[in-house]
Amino acid sequence: MANFGYGRVSTTQQDTENQRLELEQAGWKIDYWFADVVSGKAPAVQRKAFSEMLSKIRDGETLVVAKLDRLGRDAIDVLQTVRAMAERNIKVIVHQLGTTDLTSAAGKLLLSMLAAVAEMERDLLIERTQAGLSRAKAEGKKLGRPSKIAPEARGTIVEKKNSGTSVSALAREYGVSRATIASIMPLNESRVSQNEKDEIDVIYKVL
Repeated sequence: MANFGYGRVSTTQQDTENQRLELEQAGWKIDYWFADVVSGKAPAVQRKAFSEMLSKIRDGETLVVAKLDRLGRDAIDVLQTVRAMAERNIKVIVHQLGTTDLTSAAGKLLLSMLAAVAEMERDLLIERTQAGLSRAKAEGKKLGRPSKIAPEARGTIVEKKNSGTSVSALAREYGVSRATIASIMPLNESRVSQNEKDEIDVIYKVL
């Protein structure tokens, strides 16, 4: 039975060959090597080389990777990948975790523990994020993305609008959407035409 190796890097500035050498130096004989240059956020089955490897590896053979994140973008994706391998009786070895086959009883226990830790870390991150937002609100800080229009440009935009420039023209000039221009326009401005008010009202209705 053959040993399949898989490596992944996020950018072309990195080299998957180092991962292959790491496995070979650990004593693994890699018969077939597959590698992707893709973001770690991509699910395993959406990675071109990984999908190709899945189509070629046979039941009962072995997949070896250097680190756990090579098997998926998160704990859930890794678990799904390992389960799919287990259904085909394919051994999954992560060098980072030793020689334990993740499809074995001990490997499944190890994965369950790792998944629990990952979920705890996610919950802690959410908790810290919410605490930070609450603190920022209490301190009067403005949340959300910064405005696409600089504060000093807002007055100029209003003046141009009052001089007869349309919302659409201003949006093109400043490279933003009409909704962005509409958000800073005073609807009760006496020099804003009824048509422009109607246009702005329509924009807000579709937001």
